[in-house]
Amino acid sequence: MIPTILISPSTQKQGAEFGDLSVSLSECYTDAILAAGGIPWIMPPTTSRQLIAELVRRCDGVMLTGGDDIQPGLYSKDVPPELAQTVGDVDGARDTWELELIDETFQQRKPFLGICRGHQLLNVALGGTLIIDIPSQMPNALNHKQFDKKADPVHELLLTPGTLLATIMGEQKFGVNSTHHQAIGKLARPLEATARTVDGLVEAVELKDPRQLPFLLAVQFHPERLFGRYEAFLRIFGGFIQACGLGIPKKRKV
Repeated sequence: MIPTILISPSTQKQGAEFGDLSVSLSECYTDAILAAGGIPWIMPPTTSRQLIAELVRRCDGVMLTGGDDIQPGLYSKDVPPELAQTVGDVDGARDTWELELIDETFQQRKPFLGICRGHQLLNVALGGTLIIDIPSQMPNALNHKQFDKKADPVHELLLTPGTLLATIMGEQKFGVNSTHHQAIGKLARPLEATARTVDGLVEAVELKDPRQLPFLLAVQFHPERLFGRYEAFLRIFGGFIQACGLGIPKKRKV
């Protein structure tokens, strides 16, 4: 049986049909899941905990994707006006349903993969904080916001040996794309940083206690935009899909 992956999307104020409020998701995500051997299942935007629990029950793994900034009030009580001005569009409803989705994923112990915003929201959900604006708070940092090169490696990551990501990639240093102005600040207690850039920013996290979930990996970069040209990044999705498949009951032979 092929693993089914529940993917949390963005919403779009004016979609293609009648300009309605619509679900929005780059095909890069679904292409990556398909290429790795899974079935992508786009989550309906809902804040119903009962429905979210049922969606998680029916899937084999959960993936959180990129998108708008996260509401600063979820991780910071006092945001200076100069930093508040750097926050882009936010989608409070999406923040709510994805926080519920993360909690339900842990409750039901399903494999989890987080990308960009999903990486950041996981940290917030587990009690961590974010750097609200890298250029403002870390003026000597690398240029992490390079949308014109969204499908190209622009800086290197240094991986912790022996971690899940290092094992999947088969190396301790490689280049990635970079399209973000926010990043993990204080790391949530259940997580450990397993990849950083030379300026010290966290680019990947895993669980300190891997027994909490069958698989958990969250990355700041966008492997779904790299796997077509660089086969190594497909292994991230392949490792995730493999973990999702382990929980599927095998059919009995007649």
